[in-house]
Amino acid sequence: MIKTAVFGGGCFWCTEAVFQMLKGVEKVESGYAGGSTRSTSSGQVVAPTYEQVSGGNTGHAEVIRVTYDPAIISYDDLLTVFFGSHDPTTPNRQGGDVGEQYRSIIFYQSDEEKKQAEAKIKEINESLKDGTRVVTQLVPFESFYKAEDYHQNYYKTNTSAPYCQLIIEPKIEKVRKRFAELVKQE
Repeated sequence: MIKTAVFGGGCFWCTEAVFQMLKGVEKVESGYAGGSTRSTSSGQVVAPTYEQVSGGNTGHAEVIRVTYDPAIISYDDLLTVFFGSHDPTTPNRQGGDVGEQYRSIIFYQSDEEKKQAEAKIKEINESLKDGTRVVTQLVPFESFYKAEDYHQNYYKTNTSAPYCQLIIEPKIEKVRKRFAELVKQE
C-alpha cells in the first residue's frame, strides 16, 4: 500500500533532491502547505503561487509531498532523514533561506504519524546538550498545493546552477554518507 508524507525543512528544492534519493520513494513533489488560501466568488480555492509564498504573507511553508512504499522505507526512516538533513532547531531559517516559508514542519496524516514524530523530537531533544530545542511544528495535514512546474525536479534539471552546486549538492552528499543504507544504488 503506497502512502504519502508531507514535510517542510527549508527550501523545497533541497528537500526534494534529498528524498528523491531514498529507496522506496516513488515520487517527490514540491509545493506549499500550512497557510491560508483565497477563494473565488464561486468558492473555488486558488492555489498559492511561489511569489505569494515568498512574500511571506500566506503562512504557507515550502514543502514536499513524498509518495513512498512503507514495505521498503518506513515513516520512521523518512523522519530520520528529514531531521538529519536540515537544522530542526532553527526557527524560520535554513542556511541563507530566511522566512516563515522555510520553517521546519511535519504535516501528520494519522495519530500514529504524530506519535512517531513526537517520539523522534523527544529523542533529538534529549540528545541536544547545548540547550537548543527542536522547533519543528507538528500540524495535522489539511491540503497540499503543488508548486509551479519549474520547481519540480529542480536539482535534476538544473544540476549545474550555482544554487544547486553550492547548497543542494553538499546536502545530498551529507545524506548519502549519513544514511547510505537508505539511499538508492546509482
